[in-house]
Amino acid sequence: MGRIGNIVNRKAKQDAKKAGLFTKLGRYIMVAAREGGSDPDYNSALMGAIEKAKAANMPLENIERAIKKGAGELEGQVFTEVHYEGYGPGGVAVLVECLTDNLNRTAGDVRSYFTKVGGNLGSHGCVSYLFDHLGVLVVDRDATMDEDQLMMEALDVGADDFASEEDHFEIYTSVADFGAVRDGLKELGYEFSMAELRYLPQTTASLTGDDIKKMEKLLDLLEDNDDVQNVFTNWEGA
Repeated sequence: MGRIGNIVNRKAKQDAKKAGLFTKLGRYIMVAAREGGSDPDYNSALMGAIEKAKAANMPLENIERAIKKGAGELEGQVFTEVHYEGYGPGGVAVLVECLTDNLNRTAGDVRSYFTKVGGNLGSHGCVSYLFDHLGVLVVDRDATMDEDQLMMEALDVGADDFASEEDHFEIYTSVADFGAVRDGLKELGYEFSMAELRYLPQTTASLTGDDIKKMEKLLDLLEDNDDVQNVFTNWEGA
């Protein structure tokens, strides 16, 4: 069985919020271009950001503008990457990845969201040890696809694990090997509905009653914030 649970379904829900999503993806592209250069052939982080943007149907002109801003060819804001860790309702572990041009604003916003639902922010490392940081590649099934062949090819190019689900396949890599595995499978003709680094929980936690509603509210508040890039949790309902 795969480890991404309801991530694919929740991702579809997030992708439906196109305006906010494009803002987040634009920042992601800008930072990748700023840190590794504007050529995706030599910048695997930028290539991943561009593919993620294309998968969300972000207009090409938006992508190109974000690359130019990140590379300094156009004037743009400077964003800083920051992570927050904390506990949601029922003690659920939550990791929040942000890109922001105002650390004080973002910290205040994230802290207030946790407080609203009875959770609290913790110190760095307080919950991250409960997660594995991995590369995740999702290939949607089609009638012509040979599962055994995909699995062997994924392992041959460096994947660590493979899982088969009803409507898709999940391929897992180390962070270091993610780019090579993604590029290797892409050269073999595979396309991905998800290709990104994620924090996957080692075990999951369940919630009941009002805590479920509070946790859903916390996720919605975080995901609606333009500064928040990704939210990871060990709640089994996420």
